[in-house]
Amino acid sequence: MQLIHLQGARIRPWLDALAALRIQVFREFPYLYDGSLDYERDYLETYARSDDSLCVLVLDEERAVGMSTALPLRDEDEAFMRPFIDQGFDVDTVCYFGESILLPEYRGQGLGVRFFEAREAHARTLAGVRHTAFCAVERLDHHPLRPGDHQPLDRFWQRRGYTPRPELYARYEWQDIDAASPDHKTLRFWLKTLE
Repeated sequence: MQLIHLQGARIRPWLDALAALRIQVFREFPYLYDGSLDYERDYLETYARSDDSLCVLVLDEERAVGMSTALPLRDEDEAFMRPFIDQGFDVDTVCYFGESILLPEYRGQGLGVRFFEAREAHARTLAGVRHTAFCAVERLDHHPLRPGDHQPLDRFWQRRGYTPRPELYARYEWQDIDAASPDHKTLRFWLKTLE
């Protein structure tokens, strides 16, 4: 396996592979996302357009098996900036961490830690950035599609120095794999102040 760091337009040749990877992994709980390649390509183009973005790509030979992304919050969608603006944050001081995903057979090998290390190192290179943040979808504990062995990542995130911020949340719409139409989900932000 190899980890490749891609910035800005260097992400573009990988858009189809990354889109397919996102769709596959995000079908799992808690996201339960029924995505499309067109939507995913458009979403990932946000990272390709930003000169200050980062995509940490995990390859097993030539196959994309994992990815983790980051970019300045100012380059993100309004839905992700708005909670910070409403709480008095300067979006220029925040680096937003997008997905951090791996195919199941590659989990538990330390790549999640490496994703955070790479993204935080990248955030430290961005002028004015003092905070890193990501969000996680909220699901009911008794959700019918919640696997019995599901382990939330809260402890892992806390060990990395992140704190849940109840006042920072976004509402985002997508269609669940068991739904007839899209609906809005709440995504709660976790925040870390860089030293």
